[in-house]
Amino acid sequence: MANEARTTGETLPTGIAVLLVDDDVELCELLQEFFAHHDIRLEFTHDGRRALSRALSGGYDLLLLEVMMTGLDGFKLLQRVRRQSQVPVIMLTARSAQAERVAGLDAGADDYLSKPFGPEELLARIHAVLRRAGRVPRRPAVVEAAGIHLTPSARVARCEGAALDLTTAEYDILELLVRAAGRVVNRDELTMALYRRRVMPYDRAIDVHISNLRKKLGRHGKLIGTVRGVGYLFRSGAADDEGR
Repeated sequence: MANEARTTGETLPTGIAVLLVDDDVELCELLQEFFAHHDIRLEFTHDGRRALSRALSGGYDLLLLEVMMTGLDGFKLLQRVRRQSQVPVIMLTARSAQAERVAGLDAGADDYLSKPFGPEELLARIHAVLRRAGRVPRRPAVVEAAGIHLTPSARVARCEGAALDLTTAEYDILELLVRAAGRVVNRDELTMALYRRRVMPYDRAIDVHISNLRKKLGRHGKLIGTVRGVGYLFRSGAADDEGR
């Protein structure tokens, strides 16, 4: 499709499904939107007891379980799941005690991630766990859109063949925008990816990075549009065809 970034090399298989069990409604919605553009369908529920039947349905490739929930907590849910299924599980928790991490792994978790975390880190852990389970190949070798070529493994960005001298933050923003070409990426998503936190009032860091990135992209800078009050949009049409 014209409004999507194009990838070459090995790509993730379609239909990867993840169930998130967490009572943080805002986090669930943010992660669902983020993963929708990384070839992962994320569904969520806020109740551990209701999650059990879904977790055992066989319809998910991986489970994300929050440890601290009312009713059936993450540990108890994991124990019940493991009686009938070996579906990969990543535990999520605001606690960082080593004993709790060990307990989770001993109970059958494949990985353990402490909050707060960035969605990119969680995505990387999901890829790693699914690769170990033989379900996911390597990430795309090249991501392309509107004359921008990114090589994620080397973190190299090129514009019409010329290498771009980008900071770490600028590269991360550009890759996120190009992968989401044609979709508005909100400021919360960008801030979470870069700083592992939600955007704060009067925080202009993202705006400064975007401004510098546009300058380095030259005439292609206008491909990054501003959606006032929401975030940014990478237009996937040719730079010469885009309005200012």
